[in-house]
Formats: sequence, structure tokens, C-alpha cells
Amino acid sequence: MEPLALYIHWPFCAAKCPYCDFNSHVRDSIDQARWREGLRRELAHEAARANAGGRRPLASIFFGGGTPSLMDPATAASLIADARALFDAPADLEITLEANPTSVEAARLAEIRDAGVNRLSLGVQALDGEALRFLGRRHDAAQALAALELGRSLFPRLSFDLIYARPGQPEAAWRAELRQALALAADHLSLYQLTIEPGTRFATEYARGAFTLPDADEAARLYWATVEEAARFGLAPYEISNYAKPGAESRHNLVYWRYGDYLGIGPGAHQRLLLDGALLAGRRHRAPEEWLARVERDGHATTSEESLSPQDRAREALLMGLRLAEGIDPARIRARSGLSLAEALDPAMLTACLDEDYLEWTAAGRLRATAEGRMRLDAMLPVLLR
Repeated sequence: MEPLALYIHWPFCAAKCPYCDFNSHVRDSIDQARWREGLRRELAHEAARANAGGRRPLASIFFGGGTPSLMDPATAASLIADARALFDAPADLEITLEANPTSVEAARLAEIRDAGVNRLSLGVQALDGEALRFLGRRHDAAQALAALELGRSLFPRLSFDLIYARPGQPEAAWRAELRQALALAADHLSLYQLTIEPGTRFATEYARGAFTLPDADEAARLYWATVEEAARFGLAPYEISNYAKPGAESRHNLVYWRYGDYLGIGPGAHQRLLLDGALLAGRRHRAPEEWLARVERDGHATTSEESLSPQDRAREALLMGLRLAEGIDPARIRARSGLSLAEALDPAMLTACLDEDYLEWTAAGRLRATAEGRMRLDAMLPVLLR
């Protein structure tokens, strides 16, 4: 059986960022012990289902949010111990936790490491004070740099996030910002272009003209500047938004992009799980309090679960796999969907994308997007997929 990945969602934040559309919530107080038991109970429920055909190997654990560094480290330790007991976990299991560089959270990093976390993902987002204020972040540039240094000293593996294509962002300043961050922590970088998501505060402000974003050409220049600067430090773009040194890629996210099985525990979490030949797409209740009440009552808070059709499986596998620099293996598409690549793609559009040098076949027989194709993937995929 293939290893599966485990995602655990902590839905609480100290404040809601104006660009964020994740399932995150601000609460005055949180019953940490009650939440610990709720997460443990839903994990046990889903592990029993996943292991129905035999004990599954575990690829990774990822604590996301929200802000999981606000979680009691004892909760992380309990969930890690449970996961190791419930699944076959290697000694070097990748265990990632997301944190912000505020002084409060930085003070807890040693406890988080002692809980069993061995990979830290820091939400730096920017190293420019004005940009951090615009993005609604609760840390300043000095705290971000200090957290990067502390994270490097405590964890064997470290990743950090940056947001680019911010209003009025000059290329030279972006290059300098990248060099400063990469010089401190150059193993893994997640880079996200600032986009306007419906329902966020930024969506309201953008609609009334409070700020403008760089146009497509400017954003592309910043993207290519990122590729060049990351390469100076030995990081390659193994996925559209992620750069890593060889061997430092996120094992957890690779399970998603290679369309493997994963469990999603906690409010609003999604999962994909192959059971008795059916690939089940599940979703948890989003509201934290309702999620917890349902788990305490039923052992889980699943609100929907459907068996994906072969076409849906192929579509999802292609949507994820073409984001990777390694591309997709046609045999993998068939194994996960039952369809050949020819049955999943529009043949005329595939030919056109190959002719335009947006897609290419590798010597190993994999289909992958070229560098230019990855820049256009969002527009290309809807017409490429059947």
C-alpha cells in the first residue's frame, strides 16, 4: 500500500490577515484540552477506516491552519504519538508545523521541536516593514529575521513563505529581499503571488480602488527574478510556487501533487482516500465549534463524502501533477483513475500546447509543463482537460 499523508488543521489565529481566505478564526479563549481530544478522536476514527485493508504506511504529518504554533505543544505531541501508533511510520517521518514569526510564537519553537516536529514552515510573507503592515501581519522585519535564525538553529529542516507582486513592488527591492531571506534559510521557499480572494478584506478594498496590483507583465518579471535569485542559493522550482535544494522538497505536499492518499483532520479539512477501489473525497465541517460538537457526538465531523468518477480522478491528478517540474507519469494517471492520458486530455489541445512549447515529453516518457507553460497553467488546464 502507498504511504498516505496526514494533515491536521488548527483553525485559530490571533488575527485575520486581509488577504486570507483560509478556514481561520479568531477566538478570545480556546479550551486546549478539549480540542486536543477532539482532534485525537477524529484521527482515530479516520485511521480505523484507512487501515481497514491493512495497516497503512505514513508519509508525513502536517500541522496547518490557522496558526498551529498557537496550539499547545502537548497537543502536537499527543497527535504525533497517536499517528505513529496508528500507522507504520518511519523513524525519519517528516513532521511539519506552520508558525508565524511573532515574538510570542518564536518563544514556543523549542517546545514545538521537543513535541516531535522536525520541519518548521514560517509565514514570513515579507521582509519589508511597509509591506508587512499592508499585509496585516503582526510581526515586523526584525522579528521575521530573528525567527528565521532561531528556526534554523532548532529544526533540521526549515521552510518559509513570501508573498510577491505586492502593490508598487520594484524588482530590485524584491531581489534584495529574497537574498536577505535566502542567506539565512536557504533550504525551501514557498512563494505566492498576491491575489484577491472573494470574501476577504482585500477584496472589498481592491473593489473600491484602495490599491492596485502589478499587471501580468510586471508579475512575470518578479517571478523570473525569483527563479534567478533562488538558483543563486541552489534552490530549484520543483513546483510552481515552491523552491528547494535537492532532497529538501516537502514530502507532504508531494503526496498531494503526485495524487496520493491523504487524511484531513480538523475543521474544514479535505481528504482523498482509496477504499475498496473507490477514491473517496471527504470534507469536514468548517465551523470550529460545530466541528468539535460533532466529533464529540459522532467521532468525526464529516459533512460530505463522494466517490470520484474516473474522469474526476484523472482531472484532479492532472491538475496537481502538471504543477510539478517532474511532470506526470501516464501510468500513474491510469493507476489512479483507470483512464489513459489520451482519454483524459483533449488531443487537439494537447497537440497545440506541445507545438507552442507549453508542454513537452521527457526522455522518461513523462508529460510536463515547460517553464513558459507553468506560467500559463491556470489558463491552459481548463481547455486541456476533457
